[in-house]
Order: sequence, then structure tokens, then C-alpha cells
Amino acid sequence: MAFFDLGSAKQKSTLKEYYDVIIVGGGPGGITAGIYAVQAGLKPIIIEKALEGGQVNNTEKVENWPGFPSIGGIELAEKFAEHAREFDVEFLNAEVIDLEIAGDKKTVILDNGKKVSSKVVVISTGSNPRKLGVPGEREFAGKGISYCATCDGHFFTDQHIAVIGGGNSALDETLFLTKIAKKITIVQNLPKLTADKLLQQRVEATGKVDYIFNTVVEKIEGTDKVEKLILKNTQTGERSELEVSGAFIFIGLAPNTTFLKDKLKLNEYGYIVTDENMETEIPGVYAVGDVREKEVRQIVTAAADGAIAISHAARKYFD
Repeated sequence: MAFFDLGSAKQKSTLKEYYDVIIVGGGPGGITAGIYAVQAGLKPIIIEKALEGGQVNNTEKVENWPGFPSIGGIELAEKFAEHAREFDVEFLNAEVIDLEIAGDKKTVILDNGKKVSSKVVVISTGSNPRKLGVPGEREFAGKGISYCATCDGHFFTDQHIAVIGGGNSALDETLFLTKIAKKITIVQNLPKLTADKLLQQRVEATGKVDYIFNTVVEKIEGTDKVEKLILKNTQTGERSELEVSGAFIFIGLAPNTTFLKDKLKLNEYGYIVTDENMETEIPGVYAVGDVREKEVRQIVTAAADGAIAISHAARKYFD
């Protein structure tokens, strides 16, 4: 059997041509799938193009992972990866750009042109922050526009900033930003916040947050950096300006499924359609975590998806 030497900065990996299970994406779902694969006597590899742990790394604190009343997102992500390595799960830092999934043999194509095959493929590519798609957003990315409070919050010490969105992610990031910014204005397109009540109470208790409801951002303006937002009231159509030094956008997630177009069945929003066992319409191809069509997208549900997928695959394809 041939081997490809494809080392990463974190771990030198001698990539084989064949594994029992290829896991595309190293978030909570993918890492759990890797651990369960080893427990089932299988040889898996996790191929991750960025940070092991996925979006968990962008969360300041996680307070709903059982056993840890509060733990830093980066710390939890590191623990996930450490756990997998203790089980001898192999990791490879690379990007999967295409799949060949017809028939019993599944093959993934990497960004360096190499191919790796397996009997089972688990898609765990997660999702990325959804963009507003308004004028100025792209131009001011990194110049006042951000999608990660823990990454960029320190640039806005004692300044007035906006948070776009009213769900759990938006308020969780707002809570972090209240420790840094002088004032925060939440702009929400709905008549109320949709985040959990406890999170709303915590944000309100800081005394640093104002709210603008039934309003969307139409345009982002500035010179070298963000200076103001052009807002539109969705009820009255009235336009207004909000002077801020920056805006953090948390309006949902877009699944990382571009490379799967015409390969797997996706719903209207681009999420992968699976059955209750996480299997797609293609036998031997599974999807877990935020990339999958489902109601609840949390760390714990992603991990559960990974466990279910491998438990089913081990019985169906390896017994």
C-alpha cells in the first residue's frame, strides 16, 4: 500500500490510501465520530482544514456542555482533540475539495490533488457566519466589520459598537463585548429578541446595551473604517443612521456544503438531508453536526450525531 507524507504544523501524518472511515471536518461531531470509530474497532482519519474543534473555538464560554458548568470554548476544543488523540484517531490538516461517492468505495480529493478512499465517509464540515449581503460589508471586513467577538473585540475598547442579530449567538457574543466596549446597540430585524431568557437577563444586567427592533441594516459607511450604519425600519420604512466604530454580525450560519453541490441531497438552505441514523441517500455517506438539516444546532447535538452515525455505520457496513 502506498503512503503519502502530508505533515501539518500540528502533527506529522503519514496518509494512507485507505481508511475504514474518512471524517471530513474536525468539529464536535467529527471528533466524536472518530472516537466512536476507534471504539468500534475501525481505523478513522479526520481531515480538518482549519482549527480542530470548529466553531467552538470562537465561543468565549460554553455553559451547556455536561460536566462543565462553564468552560472556555478554546479549552473545550483542545480537550476534544486531546481525547481523540488519546484514542489514536489520526488527524490531517488539509481541505477536501471534492468527493467520489458512487459505489461501495468512497474517495475524497484533497486540495493538493491527493486522493484517499474508505468504505464510509462522514461529513462534518459545519457552518460559517451568514453575511448581511449589504453595501459596505465586504469593503469594511476587518475594518470594523467582524463575525467573531473573541477574535476582534479587543479592537473596540471603550467604543460604541453594534451587534446585528438577537439570537443566542448574538447575545452570547454581546455579553463578551460588554466587558470591552463602552456601549453596545443591538439591531434586530424582529420585534423582540429570540435568545434564551437567561441570556437576555444577563445582557440586560450589564446596563451597557440598547436595542433597536424591527430594523435591518441597509448599508455600512465609513472612510478607512466603519463610521455608521444606515438602518431601515421594517414596519414604517423609515431610515436612520447609527454612528458606531464597528459592527459584529451574528444573523445565523451558512452550511459549508459548496463542494457537495450535485453530490448529496441538500435542503433549500443548503443543509444536508439525512435520516435518523445520520445517513444520506447515498449508502455509506453520513452527515453530522451543524451541516445537517435539523432543528437544534448545539455542541451536544453535534456530538450525539457523530455517535449515532458511527454506531449505525459499524453495524451496517463492518459487521
